[in-house]
Amino acid sequence: MDIRIGITNSPREISFETSQTAAEVEKVVGDALDGSKSFVTLADSKGKTYVVPTASLAYVEIGSEESRKVGFVS
Repeated sequence: MDIRIGITNSPREISFETSQTAAEVEKVVGDALDGSKSFVTLADSKGKTYVVPTASLAYVEIGSEESRKVGFVS
């Protein structure tokens, strides 16, 4: 699943693939925004961990779980 995180006051975004489901990512982000945590922690499929302060979150885009189709359509 593709994840894109926008950071306030920054023209760049964090983009990575994760093995977590959309529901798991949504729960992590929702819990952090509710005030129970001051940061969002997500892990990508390569083993890297991303920690983003909730005050810096502009948006979190959760991609689809479907794989991309490759090839020609006739």
